[in-house]
Amino acid sequence: MAMATHFSFPVNYVLSEVSRSKGRFDRKLVRAAVASGDSVAPAISEETKVKLGGSDLKVTKLGIGVWSWGDNSYWNDFQWDDRKLKAAKGAFDTSLDNGIDFFDTAEVYGSKFSLGAISSETLLGRFIRERKERYPGAEVSVATKYAALPWRLGRESVISALKDSLARLELSSVDLYQLHWPGLWGNEGYLDGLGDAVEQGLVKAVGVSNYSEKRLRDAYERLKKRGIPLASNQVNYSLIYRAPEQTGVKAACDELGVTLIAYSPIAQGALTGKYTPENPPSGPRGRIYTREFLTKLQPLLNKIKQIGGNYSKTPTQVALNWLVAQGNVIPIPGAKNAEQAKEFAGAIGWSLTDDEVAELRSLASEVNPVVGFPVEYL
Repeated sequence: MAMATHFSFPVNYVLSEVSRSKGRFDRKLVRAAVASGDSVAPAISEETKVKLGGSDLKVTKLGIGVWSWGDNSYWNDFQWDDRKLKAAKGAFDTSLDNGIDFFDTAEVYGSKFSLGAISSETLLGRFIRERKERYPGAEVSVATKYAALPWRLGRESVISALKDSLARLELSSVDLYQLHWPGLWGNEGYLDGLGDAVEQGLVKAVGVSNYSEKRLRDAYERLKKRGIPLASNQVNYSLIYRAPEQTGVKAACDELGVTLIAYSPIAQGALTGKYTPENPPSGPRGRIYTREFLTKLQPLLNKIKQIGGNYSKTPTQVALNWLVAQGNVIPIPGAKNAEQAKEFAGAIGWSLTDDEVAELRSLASEVNPVVGFPVEYL
């Protein structure tokens, strides 16, 4: 995707969110471009942001997952090239241009450890630097994750890994640092490391990922003793994978004031309507979302399309909006290109009715879910 064009006239404004108040229109400037020849970063309206758990960090109501960036072991048909690099850059810029500034990565994404081509953190850091070179005032919220590998022990390993992530991201701190999955030998040291990261000013907020209800409560209490809120728990959650509801994780997040960040919110593309029994996804996803599964999914997809037509929204946008309607949920769909990023941005700023939310849940309950990440149940 080509970068945004510099305007030749003095000032250009893009106005949105026009609201009627007491018989007059109040216009809120959400983007500004090029004044007096200088590039001004598109601004993100505070009204599109929410607090992350009990922390002071505010992020957009929808984020972008960047697992696929630099990966060639699960995504991208096992190959990474310049075309996909440019597409990823387009996804980044388009997200920001359309009001989404929250990006989620991890140290293992695209890494040599996971047989990747180039670190997702490295790419995200490069994109942020290039964006700020063009728009010095650009703001980007970054979340990354610590890999609780079996040979990593103690709080020091968390700080060491975080500093390595910061180097790849070309940042002095990140907004959210998460434990990617529970440790095999216990999590106390890892949680202490998260607390240390906050106290050292290396992160604004901390969270966990793939934590069961019990582990979530334990993490919350351990950090609470240091006066540090557990901001989030990132788990697999979608219309057709509702394990967080069935295991008590969603209810615990709501009770404790911990934001649930939903990864795979469109079931790795299965809820987009792109795939059919005749056209299943390629690569490893084809072994999960089989022709048989996609056949059983069709009635739900047909209803999603029908409801989307009432709002001029795509199935993807409906599926993401359904998650937002659950409350205390931030979906982070993965964007590979500008087109996907723009579509994701259109998933917020409107709402399904309660009846539509319930109808979709009822139809989805007739579809047996695929198997999730096993550590969710530990």
